[in-house]
Amino acid sequence: MNAGILVVAVQRDLRRNVFDALDGAGHPTIHTARGVPHAELLLDGRAPLMLAVVAFDGDEIDAQATCEQLRRIPACAEAPMIAVIADGATVKPGQLPAGVSDWLYASQVELELVARWRRTRPQAGMPVQAGPDQYRFAFEEDAGEWLIVEPQTERVLETSSAVVRHSHLEVEQLVGRGLRELLAFEGIAIEHVLQQADRRWYACQRRSSRGADTGQASARRIRYGEQDAIALLFRSDRADIRAEAALSLLSRMFASASGIDTQKVAARLLVDELGLDYLALWSSRPAEGASGPNLLIQLWRGEDQPWPAPAQQNVLRQVLDGKTVLHPTDARKLGASDPLVGMLGVSGFAGLPLFDERRSVLGALLVGSRTPFGDMGLVEPVLRCAAARFAHAQELRLTREQGRAEGLIDALTGLPNRLLFNDRLDTIIREAHRTRETFAVLFVDLDRFKDINDTLGHAAGDHVLKTVTHRLCSSVRASDTVARYAGDEFVVVLRHIIKNDDVLRVAEKIVQVMEAPLKIAGEEAPLKVTASIGVSFYPDDALDAETLLKHADEAMYAAKRQGRNNFQFYEISPEQAQQHDVLLKTRLRHAEGNGELRVFYQPQVDAESEDIVGMEALVRWEHPELGPISPGVFIPLAEETGLIVSLGAWVLRTACRQAHEWEEKYGLRLRLGVNLSAVQLMEPDLLDTVTAALAESGLDPRLLELEVTESISIKAVPNLVENLHGLHRLGCRIAIDDFGTGAASLDYLRKLPADRIKIDQSFVRNIGIDPDDEAIVRATIEMAHRLKRGVVAEGVEIEQHLKFLRANHCDELQGYLFCRPLPHPSFDRLLAERQRLLAEPQANVA
Repeated sequence: MNAGILVVAVQRDLRRNVFDALDGAGHPTIHTARGVPHAELLLDGRAPLMLAVVAFDGDEIDAQATCEQLRRIPACAEAPMIAVIADGATVKPGQLPAGVSDWLYASQVELELVARWRRTRPQAGMPVQAGPDQYRFAFEEDAGEWLIVEPQTERVLETSSAVVRHSHLEVEQLVGRGLRELLAFEGIAIEHVLQQADRRWYACQRRSSRGADTGQASARRIRYGEQDAIALLFRSDRADIRAEAALSLLSRMFASASGIDTQKVAARLLVDELGLDYLALWSSRPAEGASGPNLLIQLWRGEDQPWPAPAQQNVLRQVLDGKTVLHPTDARKLGASDPLVGMLGVSGFAGLPLFDERRSVLGALLVGSRTPFGDMGLVEPVLRCAAARFAHAQELRLTREQGRAEGLIDALTGLPNRLLFNDRLDTIIREAHRTRETFAVLFVDLDRFKDINDTLGHAAGDHVLKTVTHRLCSSVRASDTVARYAGDEFVVVLRHIIKNDDVLRVAEKIVQVMEAPLKIAGEEAPLKVTASIGVSFYPDDALDAETLLKHADEAMYAAKRQGRNNFQFYEISPEQAQQHDVLLKTRLRHAEGNGELRVFYQPQVDAESEDIVGMEALVRWEHPELGPISPGVFIPLAEETGLIVSLGAWVLRTACRQAHEWEEKYGLRLRLGVNLSAVQLMEPDLLDTVTAALAESGLDPRLLELEVTESISIKAVPNLVENLHGLHRLGCRIAIDDFGTGAASLDYLRKLPADRIKIDQSFVRNIGIDPDDEAIVRATIEMAHRLKRGVVAEGVEIEQHLKFLRANHCDELQGYLFCRPLPHPSFDRLLAERQRLLAEPQANVA
């Protein structure tokens, strides 16, 4: 049995990227290790691996030592090894250990790793020992660029058809030539490559009709007829030849910003990577004081010449009318009707319209090549994606120009200014009040920014502000908001917060990315810019925009008092906190009697069918003056004052009564989950309270599930085990909530009469982000099933969570992907709609 794949990388992000690339290719068994000692523990007693992917982040000596240590592990001894050269590594590709089958840079992992992995496995391309007939078939069928060389004379004996296609050279220009005329290696002598023939990859250039194509080549020994020979495989970096290069090109283009300068960079990438000779980017909007379309960018591998006016360019007019023009090989016939194409003398030519979201034409992309285009299966998708990228950039530029005209966009950074941000924040607050969302406001202030302006000048200061803008935007999600509030002050709104830890991680990330050295033109030493960040939360810290910003600003100054270059959450003074708590405690005592408490219900669904199988009851406090008060605020106060006993009993009675009504109305046998706090579990009359609620409501005890958080210690709650066994004897079910966050998970499962466990949302939320948390989720599900316990995953928010949990056989799911917590009337409508949808097919059959 094969033990799978090993990934070794010290850097957690790189380890995650490698895991994602391999996991996305469908391999079920991937072991990730931080280093060789960790790998030894993981692989102890395992069968031989099919592959080892190792990240090298040091020098040649470090790489050699790591490789030797891994080879001493039995499971790794014979495994093919792919090297990933990490950012900052000093080891060069030509210095990698001889046992490495292939290599790539860390930036190429997402797009090229799987292709390299497949290439390391046995292929039909070049058998080491084969008869002439076998060799000929394999050679012609392989899509790689192969050169067969006689080692003594370095003369090319034969080439594959792919070399002819991609280089646009005739066979006579290849066969019989010296290898040095066709391949030029970088940093290593060609005789050394042929002598070693160790399948290592070396950077080189392969001759073509237009000069040379860059790439890498690998040499190995073969039998060619009755003689020894060397086979060299060339791997081009051109995007019209290799799919991985095309994907890499798109990744770089879409990673670029949207200004005109970065569009020029993207255009140059397109020209270089596709081997184009001509590119023009047009806007349908005339330049100021002109008529007709506006030429934004034009690149041409030839002599400058007078270009035909836009009105004379027939293809341009068609494209601006919304028509796509593609002539991969026969563009010369367009010359009669289009003077531009005739002047260029190109064989391949294409024109693509740039559409906005409403399918209005914003401009045109024209490209041409003196030789026919490469593989159109690669070229056409690349061109269409490039056109979409340029269209997005133009649409964004037009929007910003409109915003500047209306005074809403900051001219330097392109971010919303204070006026537009305040309007957005008011809108976000209205939505959050309606949906009961929690969000955070981050006030970001650059440390000692005035010194930069005073010593280096305002041009340097502007450069810093633009860089800070880029770093902030790259640290948050697309759904979040970043704005420039004042000179060196920025504000960020983080939406849809589940836990404060989410914000903590983002704030930590911003502090870290800000510390990266920043190069200023004309200055030898790089500049280090830091930021102080203050954080406030809606609704916990304030319910209006002005107070939220005021509290975030106060927290930011607290960060500066702590030495700058850090973040602080808003905290009211001890005196204010005491007064606030006393006020809330007083009002909480009257909340039930005043009708301010509500029970909301969040559905739990079957992981396979997604049908509702249960619901969790959640208490909410809606104060008439203070507005919604977070459970994270009032539940601890209720526990501290003992009010949680009466509050919990009220929630239990209300939820049981409502669940029984729904059971009578719909007959769905929905399980009702109700949380029990540590204080309630210590109550000697807890069984009497539950028995009375069941008797009063008429609810079947088998439909009531009481949830106990894992953080409650068995020793700290004397009556815990007895109470839970007593509830179990009543017929109630027991669930362990927030599983994985406590210190005695196995102890819980063994000692308590638990029917199900609920995996804490902090682990579920990191699915697709952290392989360690994914491993915890897998192990939890497997362990629970071995102990005959059901499993519910909390915090399921995206399709990736759903797919992962289904694949790992989680039983039930709960989270915003399916439904947020709903008040009683809304949940009733949800059940009624479900009933109606199920009844429709039966009615149609009848």
